[in-house]
Amino acid sequence: MGDWIWDGGRPSLDLVNTLRDRYCGGRELLVTPDGLAEWLREAGLRADAAPGDAHVEFARELREAIDRALQARARGLGIAESDVDLINEAARAENRAAAQLLVRPDGSVEARRPPPDDPVRAALATVAVDAIDLLATEPFPRVAVCAFHLCGIRFVDVSPARNRQWCSMARCGNRAKARQHYARKKAN
Repeated sequence: MGDWIWDGGRPSLDLVNTLRDRYCGGRELLVTPDGLAEWLREAGLRADAAPGDAHVEFARELREAIDRALQARARGLGIAESDVDLINEAARAENRAAAQLLVRPDGSVEARRPPPDDPVRAALATVAVDAIDLLATEPFPRVAVCAFHLCGIRFVDVSPARNRQWCSMARCGNRAKARQHYARKKAN
């Protein structure tokens, strides 16, 4: 169903990458509650409830707030207060009641955490917390945008020289190199 890309290097960037082809008008991948459920599942974020339309809308708003915040941070600019507020609001859903000690009749004990009120928002909170961790990292890592002219995927550049160009060599790097080769051949 989804055309998910997992090359961001962080869950928050993988969420940002659910809006594909940003350079050419954008292609929305988070369209339906089923699509959000699939993305959460494939991202390894457990949500024991089915998302609704409001969850899809919130996931998109969170995605765009994270993207704007990362772009601002990468440029050395201030992050918009509205984006900070939205990311913080999303992260708060992760806070659940403290663990409870359960003593069984046989005397065995277990630590149990009550389930979150909204499991989908709690799963998205994990993404928001990841974004907060990334945004607060010092020195701020290089968050790059794929250099392939049609892509726009965001990723954390962890290459030794901090000069990675493509989200994936197998996908965009090969396409870019093939395009350059074709252009050189055509010029000769």
